[in-house]
Amino acid sequence: MTRCGTIVLAGRPNVGKSTLLNALVGEHLAIVSPKPQSTRLPVVGLLTKDDTQYIFTDSPGLLEPEYQLHEAMRAAALRAIDDAEVIAHLHPLAEYPAPPLATIAGLTRTPRSPIVTVYTKSDVIRPSGRPTVRPSDVVLSAVTREGLDEFLETLGARLPESPFHYDPDELATQPMRFFAAEFIREAAFEQLHEELPYSVACAIDEFREGAEPVYIRAVLYVERESQKGIVIGEGGRTVKALGAAARAKIEALLGQRVFLDLHVKVLPKWRRDEPSLKRLGYATS
Repeated sequence: MTRCGTIVLAGRPNVGKSTLLNALVGEHLAIVSPKPQSTRLPVVGLLTKDDTQYIFTDSPGLLEPEYQLHEAMRAAALRAIDDAEVIAHLHPLAEYPAPPLATIAGLTRTPRSPIVTVYTKSDVIRPSGRPTVRPSDVVLSAVTREGLDEFLETLGARLPESPFHYDPDELATQPMRFFAAEFIREAAFEQLHEELPYSVACAIDEFREGAEPVYIRAVLYVERESQKGIVIGEGGRTVKALGAAARAKIEALLGQRVFLDLHVKVLPKWRRDEPSLKRLGYATS
């Protein structure tokens, strides 16, 4: 009998959830950034290996909300934990031991699904300096791939017997326009500095996949006119560089040439405005 089920990658911001998802599926699906809180919506990646299909959800980091966007991110993370058949609680090995997931998530009860504690970023610690973890815990590095096979074996033993939910060749469940918006945001995190990327949202207005090249019209939303000027840059230099970086990412995943028609608009205080958040796809409840 085959096994199949959902595994949520959960934990605080910047513990390596997105990097791990990308390493597991062998494709760049999730935003990766040294800046924390870059994941705002869950990203689902698929891995089918032998008789097991793993449905991974890279969830937003568990944080203390400061405004409505944070509330939406936290709600999405908690839904992913509640829906998962196995919970992988990620925590950096350098910050051993991991606190209980229920404490980090602010849960009043322990989740019903089994929890596997996963210590990440083992490559930054010399083997002689590593702490001794429990036999049930997993130590891994998404960069060197150390421990990934053990991680999959541990998860597979906890997944239910079930037919596969997806074609074994599929890597993702979300549409390309979702990833296009995410890659544009990732480029914003790379090209913009300090706190500005946190004020940027992206919406895809048009996606013509049948065109050659594929035509994508996208809008970057910021909260203030002064931010719009910074994102556009002198003579449009910044938005052109941002667009070029995003286009390369989209083309790599799509396997086709892309024409990215990128615009910048102001949506005042969108991070704190519930109607704006819903318009941008961030459900608050």
